[in-house]
Amino acid sequence: MTATVDRQPVARRTNGHRPPPPPPTGGGDGPEREPSPRRPLLDNVKLAMLFVICGEVMFFGGLVSAFLVLRVTAAQWPPPLQPRLPIGVTGVNTLVLLASSVAMLAASRALERGDRRALVRQLLLTAGLGAAFLLVQGYEWVRLVSFGLTVTSGAYGGTFYTVIGTHAAHVVAAVVWVGVTVLLAANGRFADGRTGPLRACAIYWHFVVALWPILYVMVYLV
Repeated sequence: MTATVDRQPVARRTNGHRPPPPPPTGGGDGPEREPSPRRPLLDNVKLAMLFVICGEVMFFGGLVSAFLVLRVTAAQWPPPLQPRLPIGVTGVNTLVLLASSVAMLAASRALERGDRRALVRQLLLTAGLGAAFLLVQGYEWVRLVSFGLTVTSGAYGGTFYTVIGTHAAHVVAAVVWVGVTVLLAANGRFADGRTGPLRACAIYWHFVVALWPILYVMVYLV
């Protein structure tokens, strides 16, 4: 009997050269493993907040555009016998709101360090500065109303309370959001690494703060 010997197939040579090996199929433990999926440039939280901020920018852009159109077409601005806006007090109040954004940045750094006490403290400071901004602004509105500037005081009063009041409503929403975030942080909600709600809150707060100097210049100074 003749024994049969299994022979491994030999790759054919072409012009004296061995053809290249087939491409790796992946799935093994060697260097031919499939590459890991690429990480997206923006995570879900940042992407969602980007859409929200884009919508807010268009909304406030429409309000400011309407304000500028009414102001340009007005014969005199402010109209006669109407009170002037409190530029000095509102300027100082602007610094208060900008300081709240610095406090929010400090809260984000405390989160990165894992310092829960500092995180809660800085979030409380952020909310407190935002509330102080609203109180000063509300006090100035009461004074303006006592001087005769109301929503029904023509385009001057109507546009002022619409633009500035809309921003104030956003600050109120941001302060409430920060307050909820403080409660979550105090209970150790972000200790497990799921920091999406806090990062979303910080992005929204910085947007509201950055929007105010633009409105202050356009409505109070220009």
